[in-house]
Amino acid sequence: MMFVLGVSFYHFIGDSHITGGMAWLLVVVCTLLASVIGFLVAAACGYMAGLVGSSSSPISGVGIVSVVVISLVLLLVGESGGLLADEANRKFLLALTLFCGSAVICVASISNDNLQDLKTGYLLKATPWRQQVALIIGCIVGALVISPVLELLYEAYGFTGAMPREGMDAAQALAAPQATLMTTIASGIFAHNLEWVYIFTGIAIGAVLIVVDLVLKKSSGGKLALPVLAVGMGIYLPPSVNMPIVAGAVLAAVLKHIIGKKAENREGRLKNAERIGTLFSAGLIVGESLIGVIMAFIIAFSVTNGGSDAPLALNLQNWDAAASWLGLAFFVTGMFFFAQRVLKAGR
Repeated sequence: MMFVLGVSFYHFIGDSHITGGMAWLLVVVCTLLASVIGFLVAAACGYMAGLVGSSSSPISGVGIVSVVVISLVLLLVGESGGLLADEANRKFLLALTLFCGSAVICVASISNDNLQDLKTGYLLKATPWRQQVALIIGCIVGALVISPVLELLYEAYGFTGAMPREGMDAAQALAAPQATLMTTIASGIFAHNLEWVYIFTGIAIGAVLIVVDLVLKKSSGGKLALPVLAVGMGIYLPPSVNMPIVAGAVLAAVLKHIIGKKAENREGRLKNAERIGTLFSAGLIVGESLIGVIMAFIIAFSVTNGGSDAPLALNLQNWDAAASWLGLAFFVTGMFFFAQRVLKAGR
């Protein structure tokens, strides 16, 4: 793995104007950072994935911490080598930090997926070596598919703060809050203008929330809680992402309360309702992702042939207001349909 990382960093650094001993030093440092941090992150995230599932694994948190550590190390290397005197070198070190951080996050993601799959296979008495072959194939196929899909999405929609063409609607850009946060932190470190007060304030708030969460759980017998992750998501995720999460949580609590009223076979009915609800929700998530990719294909095809970047848009009068209400109507209808299916499963 270290050889593959070394080759990747060598080619990445080789595209810059940094040469000689400094280039090799950066290759060695980044390879060691990605290997050591990746090992620690894989152990932590893999443990959490095996324990409670990959959806609860703290990839965003460890990714941010990794970027901070990598930025500080490369800042030290850059200052000792005189690289920070040039603006181009500072931007390159920023890009190198994000590239190294992406390697660490890839390690964490693969650890998440593989550990959860292996645990599931163990519970189902699957053959380990067959699982490992399938996991290796999955990693290779994923690496081949993800890059062109991301490039397609970038060309079709753009990302917040990085639009591929002039005149594109920034409101349609794909939000990447974690990546934006990591870029902001790394940029502040290299520019020596990062507000460390905010960092330490966030750490203090997190520590206080952990204590509050423990007190609430202990005093209420586990009925009340204040998860730190939920508070963090509410702080930096946009409302367009937060609102469906809140609506889904409220709907789940209401449905659980309704199904749990009947004492007969309560646990069995709740488990069946949760299974159907999880499958339904997973289908919505996957379906939304697939529709997004299909839309990106249509937009990219239109743009490359000289057409509009919104080929399926309805150019109607006062459409913005109508679209908002129509979207809300579809959302509420989907919630009612979801509730109906879950309640039926919980009878």
